[in-house]
Amino acid sequence: MPPSHVFMMLSILGCLGLSLCLNLSSETENFYKNHTCNDITTNSIYQSNINVVFSSLISIATNDLGYYNTTIGGQDPATAVYGSFQCRGDVTPEVCQECVKNASANVQNICPYAKISIIWYELCKLRYSNTSFFGKMEDSPQLVVPNTENITEPDRFMKLLADTLNSSVAPAANAPSGAKKFATNVATFTDFLQLYTLMQCTPDLSSLACELCLRGAIKDLLVRSNGKKGGNVLNPSCNVRHELYLFYNIQTASPSPRPILSPPTGAVTRKYDHIKSLTIVAIVVPISIVLFLVGCFLLRRREARKKYGAIQEQSGENEITTVESLQFDLATIKAATNQFSVDYRLGEGGFGEVYKGILPNGQEIAVKRLSTNSGQGVEEFKNEIVLVAKLQHRNLVRLLGFCSEGQEKILVYEFVQNKSLDHFLFDSDIQVKLDWSSRYKIICGIARGILYLHHDSRLKIIHRDLKASNVLLDGEMNPKISDFGMARIFGVDQTQGNTRRIVGTYGYMAPEYAMHGQFSEKSDMYSLGVLILEIVAGKKNTSFCQSDCGENLFTYAWKHWRDGTPEELLDSKLRGSYSRKEVITCIHIALRCVQEDPEERPTMQTIFLMLNGYSSVNMPLPQEPAFFLHSRAELNVPSVTSESSNQLPSNSVSCSVNEVSITELYPR
Repeated sequence: MPPSHVFMMLSILGCLGLSLCLNLSSETENFYKNHTCNDITTNSIYQSNINVVFSSLISIATNDLGYYNTTIGGQDPATAVYGSFQCRGDVTPEVCQECVKNASANVQNICPYAKISIIWYELCKLRYSNTSFFGKMEDSPQLVVPNTENITEPDRFMKLLADTLNSSVAPAANAPSGAKKFATNVATFTDFLQLYTLMQCTPDLSSLACELCLRGAIKDLLVRSNGKKGGNVLNPSCNVRHELYLFYNIQTASPSPRPILSPPTGAVTRKYDHIKSLTIVAIVVPISIVLFLVGCFLLRRREARKKYGAIQEQSGENEITTVESLQFDLATIKAATNQFSVDYRLGEGGFGEVYKGILPNGQEIAVKRLSTNSGQGVEEFKNEIVLVAKLQHRNLVRLLGFCSEGQEKILVYEFVQNKSLDHFLFDSDIQVKLDWSSRYKIICGIARGILYLHHDSRLKIIHRDLKASNVLLDGEMNPKISDFGMARIFGVDQTQGNTRRIVGTYGYMAPEYAMHGQFSEKSDMYSLGVLILEIVAGKKNTSFCQSDCGENLFTYAWKHWRDGTPEELLDSKLRGSYSRKEVITCIHIALRCVQEDPEERPTMQTIFLMLNGYSSVNMPLPQEPAFFLHSRAELNVPSVTSESSNQLPSNSVSCSVNEVSITELYPR
């Protein structure tokens, strides 16, 4: 057998094997990439029309074209909504529909009042607007995602990339009417590396408009991904991508003819033609098998990292590069805070001081400067960066960036005007300003944020330190949950985790977590129950801890519930104006949340429905809650101090009113 035939067979076997490896997992590679939201509307009819558009798009998402547009309320320009979806040309109709469904749910969470939105996933794109965009070529807003790894021989690679992409424009743009404007291509870079490209336009574009869009995207890709192993440009009307691995489903894609290429530097030449075929097979086959297995492993690891947030990398450097565009330099932070002036200081949390800052463009920010002895190490710092950067919801504090220079570890957040909830609940001079309607609004907002963390975000997040001081209030008194440095990511099907390192705040911790290290969605439900009782009563849970620690807030609430006088729990300042139904609902939910058995606590979905007035939801009546603080003699709980502890003592002071968070280093 001639050597050239041997190499051809090995290449075919390698491609088939790698294709099989990818086909097993490509349909699960459906992760969020980015979104844009513009203009705010409170028009309820427009919001209702958006929901109708989404329902229509989801129902039709199994069509063979992988694209559809529709208009709802077109007779009234003030409430008309124009919407469309497009799935990548190689995905199956079933995967397409699932992607559109996920995208519609996510965009409603992160852009709840937007008039115009686009959300990009790996396998689909969803958009809507108050003006028609059908048949129009649009290249803004644009998302560019370059690979972080450099390529060897960049000049030769970029020429090959340009030739390969340009040769695919015509097949994509000139697709017949009613067909996908979609093309893929493959080219050889080295004996062991293939270049894979993909491009696509929305089918409603003309051939000329599609070509213009693709050539513009290619130009941007070549500039922004210069010398990189991969890159992706996403425009509203088209997208272009290249990688050195097979990232699309080769069974449903139709690659364009491979361009004729000159042999790469150092390629095998005719001087090896005299080597016997058997020798070549003996050397190359084992290498090909090893490369194939390594390739499958790396591809699956890449897929898992994208799906679960790239948190578990051993090298922290890779984690930070996923949000490197968010990095601030220390000089900018110092200038914004006037060298961390005491006049700019907002307060102090469990991990360090917080300052207000003003950027050169006038934007206000909150700067969380982590103290060197705060207990939050590099891993927790990176965890909070990666977590919060991936979470976008109106009831979560938004991370704007970070700084890591020398001993300084700094997080930069959006500035939330009205400080934290505990400031309004427990400060006697301000407490009166927080009426019942505001408190109920805050409870509902916190519930929305936790629902997003547990069920609607791309990652299932257990917060583990939900408390009044970790809920911030914006200018309209909307709650924003903060402080994700101790949060834990769960797998999609995971319901419970265990740890020997207890973090959080005593008084808010579920018994199974504080005593045994077991945490789950239900441990967050316990914390939520305590927090709701505090909001209703206007008192700290620990303020009920008298000299013998005989009573806490939820035991006090339970006695009134049992005796048929639950309204006696309500803050006395609110007795003149409140909704009895809402107060009873909140106490009912809270007492169910603090049940000792986690299975007896409600789900976040049930709580959310009850708070929003769904009378069809029947929650069982509460039983006697977890009497976690009966008396001093019964307690075996360590006091909480302002410093972290590496071990929990078996005997300590039984009651503490200190509510500083505690944490220990734990790679997430």
